[in-house]
Amino acid sequence: MTSDDLVIMASEAGVLDIPPEKVIQKGRLQPGRMFIIDTEEGRIVADAEIKNRIAGEQPYRQWLDQHLIRMAELPEPPHLPEPDHDTVLQRQQAFGYSFEDLRLLMVPMARDGVEATGSMGTDTPLAILSDKPQSLFSYFKQLFAQVTNPPIDCIREEIVTSTETTIGSEKNLLQAEPESCQLIELKSPILTNEELAKLQHLDQPGYKSITLPILYPVAAGAAGLERALDELFAAADRAIEDGINILILSDRGIDHDQAAIPALLAVSGLHHHLIRQGTRTRIGLVLESGEPREVHHFALLIGYGVGAVNPYLAFETLDDMIREGLLVGLDHATACKNFAKAAIKGVVKVISKMGISTIQSYRGAQIFEAVGLDPRLVEKYFTWTPSRIGGADLATLARETELRHRHGFPDRPVDGHTLTVGGQYQWRADGELHLFSPQTVHKLQRAVRDGNYTVFKEYSALVNNQLKQHYTLRGLLDFKAATPIPIAEVESVESILTRFKSGAMSYGSISKEAHEALAIAMNRIGGKSNTGEGGEDPARYIPEANGDSKNSAIKQVASGRFGVTSHYLVNARELQIKMAQGAKPGEGGQLPGAKVYPWIAKTRHSTPGVGLISPPPHHDIYSIEDLAELIHDLKNANHHARISVKLVSEVGVGTIAAGVAKAHADVVLISGYDGGTGASPQTSIKHAGLPWELGLAETHQTLVLNNLRSRIAVETDGQLKTGRDVVIAALLGAEEFGFATAPLVSLGCIMMRVCHLNTCPVGVATQDPQLRDRFTGKPEHVVNFMRFIAEEVRELMAQLGFRPFHEMIGRTDRLEAAQAVEHWKAKGLDFRKILYQPDAGRRSAATARSRRITAWTSRSTTPRSWSSASPAIEQGEPVARRCRSATSTAWWAPSSAARSRAATVPRDCRKTPSRSSSRAAPARASAPSCQAD
Repeated sequence: MTSDDLVIMASEAGVLDIPPEKVIQKGRLQPGRMFIIDTEEGRIVADAEIKNRIAGEQPYRQWLDQHLIRMAELPEPPHLPEPDHDTVLQRQQAFGYSFEDLRLLMVPMARDGVEATGSMGTDTPLAILSDKPQSLFSYFKQLFAQVTNPPIDCIREEIVTSTETTIGSEKNLLQAEPESCQLIELKSPILTNEELAKLQHLDQPGYKSITLPILYPVAAGAAGLERALDELFAAADRAIEDGINILILSDRGIDHDQAAIPALLAVSGLHHHLIRQGTRTRIGLVLESGEPREVHHFALLIGYGVGAVNPYLAFETLDDMIREGLLVGLDHATACKNFAKAAIKGVVKVISKMGISTIQSYRGAQIFEAVGLDPRLVEKYFTWTPSRIGGADLATLARETELRHRHGFPDRPVDGHTLTVGGQYQWRADGELHLFSPQTVHKLQRAVRDGNYTVFKEYSALVNNQLKQHYTLRGLLDFKAATPIPIAEVESVESILTRFKSGAMSYGSISKEAHEALAIAMNRIGGKSNTGEGGEDPARYIPEANGDSKNSAIKQVASGRFGVTSHYLVNARELQIKMAQGAKPGEGGQLPGAKVYPWIAKTRHSTPGVGLISPPPHHDIYSIEDLAELIHDLKNANHHARISVKLVSEVGVGTIAAGVAKAHADVVLISGYDGGTGASPQTSIKHAGLPWELGLAETHQTLVLNNLRSRIAVETDGQLKTGRDVVIAALLGAEEFGFATAPLVSLGCIMMRVCHLNTCPVGVATQDPQLRDRFTGKPEHVVNFMRFIAEEVRELMAQLGFRPFHEMIGRTDRLEAAQAVEHWKAKGLDFRKILYQPDAGRRSAATARSRRITAWTSRSTTPRSWSSASPAIEQGEPVARRCRSATSTAWWAPSSAARSRAATVPRDCRKTPSRSSSRAAPARASAPSCQAD
């Protein structure tokens, strides 16, 4: 605020040049605070005054005291349902529980009160591609904030987060009245059995509840499931007409003939039915179900409209684990309390990824994308949810439900029933499929150690053989027949290798030996290794005596923490802004305190033993403009380096990538959700983000349609393992490729997936000196892997008739959906949106980066500007400049004081550089057109 009654609000100070003597007050908009200017009174209204005025308009406290009921104030129920220990196993089987769910997910939640942590990404099939019956929850992926709105830090900003919610009838939001407070307040949307019983036996004026079963005759298949849903909707309509204002959906009572409607289907279907009927606000929705048991389940149920959830079978499971010795030193009440605490903390973490701070705001928000669900199913039961590739219909969901149900209630009694092993999080022989199995790990390590391309082709065939066992979306794409060419005419291996990069794995998450081996290998082949955001020992910037270099070409930054110094920045060929992180978007990769040894802390400029998370929520990047400023700053920090921005695949990422191109980044990286080698909560690793095939296709199409594709290089990564993966990524629009897990396997990783525990038995992902001594990897192993990939790429290019690599980029017309897919779920997939080739006219015909944009560097502090300032730097002589502002069309001149001190006044330099200067420095063709004395 200035003395001449000017108020300036901007994302940062210094947007306008205001003389300091005119500034009478300055500050920032603080969390939870309001800023209002009353133009009629000509004053700024204080935050406390605003709130006091609003709070005093009505007797709100009196209304709340009279009408709001807290759960603790409700009378105790007359009786509680007794746990049925004899049928716990049977019901667990019917709801799809696995032993892995109990051991890896529920035990940490009940024991520690926190969500389970995992590492090494996920390489299991999508739910729509899995041969095993999957929960409906697994078809949905969490969305998250990227650039256009920031996530929040739910730990540091706990003051603005709230887990409280209410259930009951909602009145007119635009009319303040006492009846608006007639609600039941819950401290958390996770209900204990006792709390649910209170609601079921509710006897309070203005409140009526009813329990509606969500069961259907399993033998009736899809028709029976659809009929049961219609009957549920009709029963809810009748209940509302009868004055019921709390609907409790319950799947208790499953038996041999009656299966549970998938809880998410029942909740979301009813939620949208009532919205269409115009009666949704008249009732509160509560779920009593044996199906939900992990954070992702609770987040989905709340996101699709439920007000509270009672996971009764999860509580009974905890009691059984205590009796069986899986949970030691806990009683049932403590275990249930810790489980509910972990679940709700996990949900808060999920909502904070989108910048949402309260459970109440998240309810019904539907911040998800469906991957593998039929659009007609989505339109009816999950209205407005994105679903781009089609997939499972109601018949498929009914079949999956029946397969799970029959495991618990078989037609013929079977002795020795146990829970399935699972295998989603760690490989098991009879569990879920993994791209990296013991067989593929062995084949790859043998190939790279022996330098044997024949063995590598055996490994590649194991990964690519997806005709019978499907893993990925790209596995369902085929190459169209083409006229082959001699392989001798195809671009060389050495040239293709320059497009390859190693993934961002920080020093700390992996050992010194592994980190340096990757850097040496990538420098040998002319590719680029990535530091990750963990700093780098300056000793590595000095080349070795044998010519090798341990200097990572790509230096990653996020918020400028963890070893990011000027020395670090200037020793890079590429600077990468990490907006989001592969397998854990919106979450950040964790480096547990046990791995922050003194030498790690020294490199990262942090404290030994204190855990770290990167990237943190980006409070300094609220928009593309803020990102553009960081790009500008990094270009000034190292004008030789390319600037890369790392995004993660999700619906809408193409629009963000277009903004990144306009912000003058040189590279945009679209990471898939399945990659990532660092530690993170299992919810993020398994359920956040999307396959890179979707994000890459959307990005390429959006850039072409907006005539931006030639301005920026597009990179992708995420479980790239073979030359076929690279070729399909190129045909979808990528021109550079990142590999992380596969190079680690080449160096000796055996995929134990316990990197966060610092117990890696082969010395790859540990800082323990004794374990590091077991490291046997060599840079040659990574070099062999990359060369084998490039050679396989050449073979496919010859098969497809491509000579130079760049001709292949964006050629989706050379791909087609696999024919005659027999998979009982995958046959419903539709790849038209992935394979769409935009026709944007000749002006936008470029399908890969073809030119370097210099407009931004022309506004930067380039060497010509530095040289003009050298008299001031070296001799302390005054210097004056006149040049164009980076963000304005105005011309800025030095002050009169500066002009009087300068020996001469610079001439107005509005002319563009001469041709000779352009020829001398083509990369700076529009370098700053100004002079100085």
